[in-house]
Amino acid sequence: MLRLHPWIFSGAVARTDGDPQPGDSVLVCADDGTALGWAAYSPQSQIRARMWTYSADEPFTGDMIAQRVLAAHARRAGLWKQTNSARIVFSEADGLPGLIADQYGETVVMQLTTVGVERWRNEIVHSLAALPGVVSVFERSDADIREREGLGPQVGLVSGPPPPPEVITTEHQWRFSVDVHGGHKTGFYLDQRHARSMIGELAAGRSMLNVFSYTGAFSVIAAASGATNITNIDSSAPALATAGRNAILNSVDVGELLDADAFTALRGLRDRAKNYDLIVLDPPKFAATERQIDKATRAYKDLNLLALKLLNPGGLLLTFSCSGAMTMDLFQKVIAGAALDAKRQASIIDRLHQPEDHPVPLPFPEAEYLKGLLVRVD
Repeated sequence: MLRLHPWIFSGAVARTDGDPQPGDSVLVCADDGTALGWAAYSPQSQIRARMWTYSADEPFTGDMIAQRVLAAHARRAGLWKQTNSARIVFSEADGLPGLIADQYGETVVMQLTTVGVERWRNEIVHSLAALPGVVSVFERSDADIREREGLGPQVGLVSGPPPPPEVITTEHQWRFSVDVHGGHKTGFYLDQRHARSMIGELAAGRSMLNVFSYTGAFSVIAAASGATNITNIDSSAPALATAGRNAILNSVDVGELLDADAFTALRGLRDRAKNYDLIVLDPPKFAATERQIDKATRAYKDLNLLALKLLNPGGLLLTFSCSGAMTMDLFQKVIAGAALDAKRQASIIDRLHQPEDHPVPLPFPEAEYLKGLLVRVD
């Protein structure tokens, strides 16, 4: 706490005075009684409290919601030169634990993931709707984490006219179709902006396999940059249909769209002895908590082992983990183990992280959830 970390775990709480209710703002005190600041109380979560402020003289108020939303939006001002979409509020990193807000042009999609921000729902909606250029605010509070907070899912329009079924996001010269109503996360993987730029530099003349391809953004850029024989694998038929739509929007051919389980499909490609020069692995979160890390580690190793066996000599593997419990150090060890078992010599060419609209406060390394490695196989 004194190091400005925003989380207080249940095991660190000696006692709770009074009868605070879920979402209440509570005063946090040290063992000696020194008041340390105000936090949102969550009795059903292992994270028993999330800090709002670090001063006992600064209780959290509704006015702070608007101030912090505006400040977070202003910090992203430089991004609008390259895209019309960005994460404009990133939870603890912007002083609003549990609030995610992504802007796609005139539409903001919000997620309330904790009981603390749920208490301030009306103030949050009003603050997001008041941002420059925002016409609609749509809620996608359907993440599993809400269950651990004692909350049910909430999905639907909360301000302004309904957003269209297809929202178009632009990124540099690229255009992508976004389903804010039912797509993964808030509709698009905004956190892979840097990796998409990298693909444009790597793809020319390479055959490519895009695993967990979702709506095909990597493949669109790769195709436009000269990639050949592209294969996309995803278990969501609607996502693959949108990938086809994105190909049309950008006047490219993204190749084969394979509706299949990734692990099964990779084994099938191995049996067919079909190899690639560039493979992208961007799987969903395998470990939501520390307790799931062992199982997740095995899944990441199996996935990367299969991919490494499919790479031609000199081939590149761009592999990711979005599991917050998976550190970069552990992720590297997992990929090293996969390369060893695959009997491939491999080297790290680059490391990737989430972009600047997903900032990582120095006292809060847990905010760095996205890890990526660019690996060359000889």
